[in-house]
Amino acid sequence: MGMTGPATNVLVQKYGGSSVADPAGIKRAAQRIYDAQASGYQVVAVVSAMGDTTDELLDLAASISPHPRARELDTLMTTGELVSAALLAIALADLGADVRTFTGTEAGLITDDRHGKARITDVKPRRIQACLERGQIAVVAGFQGISGNEGVVTTLGRGGSDLTAVALAAALGCVCEIYTDVDGIYTADPRIVPRARKLDVLSSEEMLELAASGAKVLHLRCIEYARRFGVPIHVRSSFVQKRGTMIMPNVHRQAVDAKPGERTLISGVESSNSAARITVAGVPDCSQTIGQVLMDLAASGVHVEMVARHPRATEANLADVTLTLPAAELRAAIAALAADRNRIGFEALQHNDEMGRVWLNGLGMRSCPDPFHTFFKALNHAGISVELVSMSELSIAAAVPAEQLTEAVNALKAAFDLTPPEQVPEIRDASARVRAAVLG
Repeated sequence: MGMTGPATNVLVQKYGGSSVADPAGIKRAAQRIYDAQASGYQVVAVVSAMGDTTDELLDLAASISPHPRARELDTLMTTGELVSAALLAIALADLGADVRTFTGTEAGLITDDRHGKARITDVKPRRIQACLERGQIAVVAGFQGISGNEGVVTTLGRGGSDLTAVALAAALGCVCEIYTDVDGIYTADPRIVPRARKLDVLSSEEMLELAASGAKVLHLRCIEYARRFGVPIHVRSSFVQKRGTMIMPNVHRQAVDAKPGERTLISGVESSNSAARITVAGVPDCSQTIGQVLMDLAASGVHVEMVARHPRATEANLADVTLTLPAAELRAAIAALAADRNRIGFEALQHNDEMGRVWLNGLGMRSCPDPFHTFFKALNHAGISVELVSMSELSIAAAVPAEQLTEAVNALKAAFDLTPPEQVPEIRDASARVRAAVLG
């Protein structure tokens, strides 16, 4: 399934939980959708659950049972988006719009059978297309679909409404607008760093790296889907009327900057303080055993972020394997490895749940040695203990102790001149000192 061809008058808009958190937000979204249709667009609006509804539903399930069945939990979780869709349709009807609501099943989102983290296998938007042809606005409950084999409701995982919207945009052959509480993609979280710079255009490859590294504006899987099917995404604020950030498939920022020559482009520094490290100590030093460690974690739904193998100098046949993963998944990782200890044959598990990750995003990281050199020189000068490293064409990342994370971020921003000069003198002076050490 791919894009059906250009449909310039069709527009998919997705409204996140913060955009429909209260009646005022729902009415504001309804007005924007109504105005888009009045401008000549056939509009499909995808909605998330209101505010913290999903967390509240999870807490409610936990109060009933410590281990609710995945199938029933999916049924419960989908109700949040259904409430948002119904309320938005009511608001649109009050504006005079002809509107119809759709569940994920009615919208044609077909998935596999994995409850809680289902993956889309097909999109059949025939009912959506018929709705648009009748001049109606389609309001779709995000985050959900129907399993192709079992024929039961499934959910796509947290943030899955982004994926719903992009999948429908791909099937309908149109642009996808993602409305959130920030007006685009920034070099850092603007709610934490007020002077962070907004990026007007990103390639899907850059955004994929940002999402994979932990940036929370867009769901990782929605970016992968958009890149695969060539869907342009416009990230915008639902609170203000202004252009956001365009994420363009297969369009690199060199073309946007229109500056000739090969060079590295740095788009920002990101960080996460919710990482953990686990070391599988004393495993047989062979690819089969290390592969078994990774397969066990993957089968348990654990997202491994970095991996390093350390052969033991005094024991030729043994090695230690160190991994980083989200701190929230540490318990599941320990349980999965402990359950398979006999087959893996490790001596012990060691872990630290107070780790952070810092990464530099841009283009040309691997093809040019300068960013790598500057990255580590900055961290070394700041006295940061770097425990693990990963690198791609679009990012350089390091795992560091959580207590050193802020210092690491500041050192990298200074080294790559990402700290605005109008910041307070103490920060500006510290930036100058780090840059002087790194560059000279």
